[in-house]
Amino acid sequence: MKVTFLGTGTSQGVPVIACRCRVCASGDSRDKRLRTSALVEIGGKNILIDIGPDFREQMLRARTMHLDAILITHHHRDHVAGIDDIRSFNYVQNKPMDIYSGPITLDVLQRDYHYIFEKHQFSGLPEANLHSVETDKPFYVADNILVTPIAVMHKDLPIFGYRIGDFSYITDANYISDEEMAKLQGTKTLVINALRKEKHFSHYCLPEALDVIRRINPEKAYLTHISHMMGPHAEVGTRLPANVHLAYDGLTIEL
Repeated sequence: MKVTFLGTGTSQGVPVIACRCRVCASGDSRDKRLRTSALVEIGGKNILIDIGPDFREQMLRARTMHLDAILITHHHRDHVAGIDDIRSFNYVQNKPMDIYSGPITLDVLQRDYHYIFEKHQFSGLPEANLHSVETDKPFYVADNILVTPIAVMHKDLPIFGYRIGDFSYITDANYISDEEMAKLQGTKTLVINALRKEKHFSHYCLPEALDVIRRINPEKAYLTHISHMMGPHAEVGTRLPANVHLAYDGLTIEL
């Protein structure tokens, strides 16, 4: 399995428009963060996690020539706003895109992107097959890749993380129940959100994310969904535990 971090930033990305802080002004490429998304390559199949507004740029950067399925964590715009650009893969692959998420997200997609799902479609629109994810039901994507959904909370909103083999990916969470935490045990590589150093009302902050990592005890952990308030990559990265790393756009890890 290979995982590429396509984006590691928050809903505003980094740099933030009109911000003059030292992170947004940084010349370090690791401080340039598109909206959070990841590409999982396994057995010749490409699985995307979240399809935000930077999707087109991310696919071009990664030179992704085919896409087999999309897992969506939740319906906030920084995680779904690129859905219109699945058209390119529809054309090349000559089939609808399989999209998986919870019922709340699927309802929002059908409302906000109603033109995709209307009975009488205009030629050239995106094509998608929607698949509902349920908390206690692992499912297969791309025929034979088993995915275990991890139910977490994003303040008051129930959302999903996903586990594929020994790899688990969670973003935008600020609470994981003991029951769902048990599903993460044995994870060797964990990706989890850490918005900033200070506490936040709907996302894990750095100390909280590190506490989750200690509980799961993976071999390696990567922090994502990072805001400009976290501080420069070069500084923060040197102060983390040995098995914890700040992810950055374009980082590829082999599992």
